[in-house]
Amino acid sequence: MGVYRIGIDVGGTHTDAVLLDQYNQVISETKSHTTEDVSIGIYTAMRKIIDDAKVPVEQIKYAMLGTTHCTNAIVERKRLNKIAAIRIGAPATLAVKPLIGVPEDLCAVLGKYVYLIRGGHEYDGREIVELDEARLYQIAEEINGKVDSIAITSVFSPVSQTHEQRASEIFKEVLGEEISISLSSEIGSVGLLERENATILNAAVVNVAKTTADGFINALKNEGIEAKVFFCQNDGTLMSIEYAVKYPIFTVACGPTNSLRGASYLSELTDAIVVDVGGTTTDIGVLVQSFPRESSLAVEIGGARTNFRMPDLISIGLGGGTIIRIEDNGEFTIGPDSVGYRLPEKSLIFGGDTLTTTDVAVALGKVELGDASKVAHLDKELLNRVYLNMVNLVEEAIDKMKTSAAPVPVILVGGGSILLPEELKGASEVIRPLHSGVANAIGSAISQVSGQIEKVYALAEIGRETALEQAKEIAMSEAISAGADPETLVIVDIEDVPLAYMPGNATRIRVKAAGDLAQTEMNELV
Repeated sequence: MGVYRIGIDVGGTHTDAVLLDQYNQVISETKSHTTEDVSIGIYTAMRKIIDDAKVPVEQIKYAMLGTTHCTNAIVERKRLNKIAAIRIGAPATLAVKPLIGVPEDLCAVLGKYVYLIRGGHEYDGREIVELDEARLYQIAEEINGKVDSIAITSVFSPVSQTHEQRASEIFKEVLGEEISISLSSEIGSVGLLERENATILNAAVVNVAKTTADGFINALKNEGIEAKVFFCQNDGTLMSIEYAVKYPIFTVACGPTNSLRGASYLSELTDAIVVDVGGTTTDIGVLVQSFPRESSLAVEIGGARTNFRMPDLISIGLGGGTIIRIEDNGEFTIGPDSVGYRLPEKSLIFGGDTLTTTDVAVALGKVELGDASKVAHLDKELLNRVYLNMVNLVEEAIDKMKTSAAPVPVILVGGGSILLPEELKGASEVIRPLHSGVANAIGSAISQVSGQIEKVYALAEIGRETALEQAKEIAMSEAISAGADPETLVIVDIEDVPLAYMPGNATRIRVKAAGDLAQTEMNELV
């Protein structure tokens, strides 16, 4: 009996969906417009691939979703939890209050219950001062019935979690086990303010993740599908529903990451640059051992500066629906605005009134699409200059992502990748794999499950080898908790950065472990 899996990825222009068999072969695929209510586009795409595949729905056992729900909630300031933000850091951090630098409108939503109490640790795990448990009990009574989610951040908690964990225990004791609690030590890296912001945002979107998960599960059940559901996270791996509801912030930017993972799978390359051309933007990322290279910089989400893991990407305003404006003197501009999902009605080749990058490619004979006669009157010499400029934008972005001058393989994916030529400067080869238009949905369906740890160790106390082994064990344990098969776990990334400004031979160690999805149901069925 076959076992099938659904992969869905929500982009700014399109929602892509695929149905794969147990050998990860594509059975059906589709693109539907991303709707204002993202869920409608998801359900539409899902029904289409199920109807086209004509496979028994009881054999669809897994469903993977890469979604923009949490990102949209933060950006739009809608549907956010009522939260309390607790910083354990007095007196050491009194000079800088929580939520400093966060936009005022976001502070107005998230900053109603903010507390700074005594406690925290030094870089080597020593207490700065004793945790003020009495104050925590007072706060718990104050916020009882007023909030449904709590963000707890302690100074140097990636080194010692004891104060955050004790605070969590106190809140659950007073408010009940059902209260949602986000701990900064499990979300961000060492920097206090950015880690605190990431934790607050995570606490704010817990209900959004729950609602999305419930809606997706119910939509599957309405189609007669009893599938195990996973969310995609932004390191290119999957997480279980329980894990996703606990760490919803990790779904932010999972779309481009899914494209990179799908590109790696379709091209069978582990190290390459991926160019993902959508309807509105082009995202360029780097594959390292089949996973996206992570950014080493702080990232802003909804105007709040954060430091949790994010893929290293360059996004440029170039896509299939990007608007081209030509002046009377022959000068032109490319975007950055786009007709987006309205391309079939706004583009010249479809009878619209807007000149787009797709029109340019069709007029020059590089793409067969729509009615080419509707762009035959355009000045070919001018269009050639526009097209060369389009290609140059992509080549410059590729060059910025490279770490050396040596040519590297470039994989083209996304529905708009048909615009680009077979050769690009700086590329040793340009690969446009089969099913590249839905690489993001394929990436969501074939993803592994991972766990990651980032922590500061004092090597003077335990030594480098012991520290590395401890970090590996924690990363593998996190992966298993997220749904990975222990038998297939491997360490896919290790980073060991000495912290010269700290005594005690301190070093920051980051380890990622990944493995295949634990498929107990699969073993029973096949």
